[in-house]
Amino acid sequence: MPASSITQVSKCTVFPEQPSSFKSLKLSVSDLPMLSCHYIQKGVLLNSPPYNSINDLVSSLKHSLSSALAHFPALAGRLSTDAHGYVYIVCNDAGVDFIQAKAKHLSVQGILPENDDVPDCFKEFFAFDRTLSYSGHFKPLIAVQVTELADGVFIGCTVNHAVTDGTSFWHFFNTFAEICKGALKISKTPDFCRDTVFNSPAVLRFPAGGPKVTFSGDEPLRERIFHFSREAILKMKLRANNSAVKLINNGFPDPTEILGKQSNDSWKTVNGEKNGSLKSNNRMAEISSFQSLCAQLWRSVTRARHLNDAKTTTFRMAVNCRHRLNPKMDTYYFGNAIQSIPTFASAGELLSQDLHWCADLLHKNVVAHNDATVRRSVEDWEKQPRLFPLGNSDGASITMGSSPRFPMYDNDFGWGRPLAVRSGRANKFDGKISAFPGREGNGSVDLEVVLAPETMAGVESDTEIMQYVSAAL
Repeated sequence: MPASSITQVSKCTVFPEQPSSFKSLKLSVSDLPMLSCHYIQKGVLLNSPPYNSINDLVSSLKHSLSSALAHFPALAGRLSTDAHGYVYIVCNDAGVDFIQAKAKHLSVQGILPENDDVPDCFKEFFAFDRTLSYSGHFKPLIAVQVTELADGVFIGCTVNHAVTDGTSFWHFFNTFAEICKGALKISKTPDFCRDTVFNSPAVLRFPAGGPKVTFSGDEPLRERIFHFSREAILKMKLRANNSAVKLINNGFPDPTEILGKQSNDSWKTVNGEKNGSLKSNNRMAEISSFQSLCAQLWRSVTRARHLNDAKTTTFRMAVNCRHRLNPKMDTYYFGNAIQSIPTFASAGELLSQDLHWCADLLHKNVVAHNDATVRRSVEDWEKQPRLFPLGNSDGASITMGSSPRFPMYDNDFGWGRPLAVRSGRANKFDGKISAFPGREGNGSVDLEVVLAPETMAGVESDTEIMQYVSAAL
């Protein structure tokens, strides 16, 4: 594939179409640790829009972005630290960056290779490359870049991670698309309430000049998208739950006949939502589809790393706390409402036991992360305020981010759903995994896998996981 070498055509500041009604919003104990993380970089690849010219598209996107910012005024502000050390989002309508670029030598088909690494060109489709969220004190909190390709466009959005988590990011991005498509009223209103368990008098102190990134960022890495169909996920879930395995081995019909509608319900198990088709006790007892997939990945990556049997490995998952609290937070609470759940096992245990054993470790940790656990984690952080330690310093860790439940493909800007979702260079290191929904939906999953080159090669030759990987539809 040819080198990307995009060309920046123009850059401007977009302001909200209405002044903010908020003065400031205090960062919470879930926001503050993200100040040492890069800005979030996620975007969508789309077919060529039905506009007379790229300038017409750019004009439409700018207008829609301005309207969206009126609903999300925090994103048009800046960070500020007061004399007491508290960090705020000052909703001062300072505006956001909008960049127009072109790379017309790149085609949609050319940048979506099957069974190959993600092309480096995607890293150039985003602004604020390797920018720490602390920089929001003097940089915009968001930047949108639209890149024109030979037969399509890429709309990349870069947002300060101390201001949004994945839930809030996709809420904003969906709203941006909704307005561009012509909606006169947005379907989901953000909640800017700060009266939550995450609001705290604790102060996080920073060295002069602000925090530093907690991982190298210069190590050689490979990045691939592994696609798992609904049927493949079901097979893993059956193995993990030790249910009907003997029947399948003896020629039992396709596993979809066993689980049926439960395959879709299983995604809700991870996030603890009630579901009419599964009894509560079954929901708590059953290992979910996503936990099964995570367990399989943990085993395969650990095997590929050739670790000593006694080496402790870690699988870290980010969980949404909005519905875990009692009473629950608003679904569309704007900000970070996430906590990290680490699960530990020695490499020897992980590889000598079966998938059920590994998946059950993850399952028990997720189920146990309830209201009391969330509040206890907040109290622990208040005793020792600290930044979030992204990275893989011991060479034996995996960090799972994002979620297959995020509405990444619900972004129709007016001419159809995205062809693909991709990310930039932000927050990537050996062992960083991001989960996306598969484009076809229905319980399919794409894993964006970032590994050291030798580890990636090991995973690619690992038949235990690769038997489930297929080409995306």
